[in-house]
Amino acid sequence: MTMVERVILVDENDLEIGTMEKQKAHVTGDLHRAISVFIFNSKGEILLQQRAITKYHSGGLWSNTCCTHPRQGEETKDAAKRRLNEEMGIQCNLEFRFSFIYKAKLINGLFEHEFDHVYFGQSDLLPVLNSEEAENYKYVNIHEIIEDLKTNSSKYTEWFKICLEEVKNHLELK
Repeated sequence: MTMVERVILVDENDLEIGTMEKQKAHVTGDLHRAISVFIFNSKGEILLQQRAITKYHSGGLWSNTCCTHPRQGEETKDAAKRRLNEEMGIQCNLEFRFSFIYKAKLINGLFEHEFDHVYFGQSDLLPVLNSEEAENYKYVNIHEIIEDLKTNSSKYTEWFKICLEEVKNHLELK
């Protein structure tokens, strides 16, 4: 029996207000909690993931290292570590860096409306991809990504495009 995945609905202050089936939340656009992980190698390059083509939204698009929705009762950092291992086969220390709210309409009529908790980590390990989640990967300099976005924006996920400038700002603070 397949368990229906649920997301945690939140208000603008990230206070939990209920749960909803994940795909329904992406149809209705209800605000829910999410996680984005950015792994950097020792050269400072970001590990990008190309989402599996079979994903129900944003398949084949390039994005941050991994992302997920925490399960009810699961801390955001634990969800980030779990998903990094499930999708990319990587275990490393993660550090919370910032959160933000965004809403984006996807090309297939679905919505991403998320209170996103962003974690950074450092690793030179090569990913062991979960083929149900990721098609490919590459390490790329953030400035090269920003340049590529100017002409190839449609190759990237909506949340990645929205989040990238804030990621750059946090890197410059170090």
